[in-house]
Amino acid sequence: SGINAEYGSSGINAEYGDTQEEEPYQPQQEEEEEGQGEMEPRDFTLEELEEFNGVDGRPLCVAVNYNVYNVAKGKSFYGPGGPYEILAGKDGSRMLALMSLDKSDIREGWDDLSDLTPFQRDSLNDWVIKFESRYQKVGKLIKARE
Repeated sequence: SGINAEYGSSGINAEYGDTQEEEPYQPQQEEEEEGQGEMEPRDFTLEELEEFNGVDGRPLCVAVNYNVYNVAKGKSFYGPGGPYEILAGKDGSRMLALMSLDKSDIREGWDDLSDLTPFQRDSLNDWVIKFESRYQKVGKLIKARE
């Protein structure tokens, strides 16, 4: 099912508030999960990133536009059972650009995002800003290890 933030749905933008409203967004206070704090910066392949899905106490990361973020403080959103758990340990770029949580919008393998429309690219850039302001960047998503 697609998510359209323009209509104020309680979908993908619920975590960040509706930026269309006049009231300034106040991020909710979240505590760092024990053992899920700072991570050492590194590069991740898609396969390596899959391990960072928050299951069984594993670290919790999401890639957005080739940057990987530690989203442990958003565990209630991205962790097991959370509304956006589909993004955990994945490259969420396409889904965020499309404002979708539909499994059919996940690409298998490397996604160069070259087919995104200008509107979708702007949407993705907005998500990058949100992730940059909220979560620790812990590395880059790379196509393969050399």
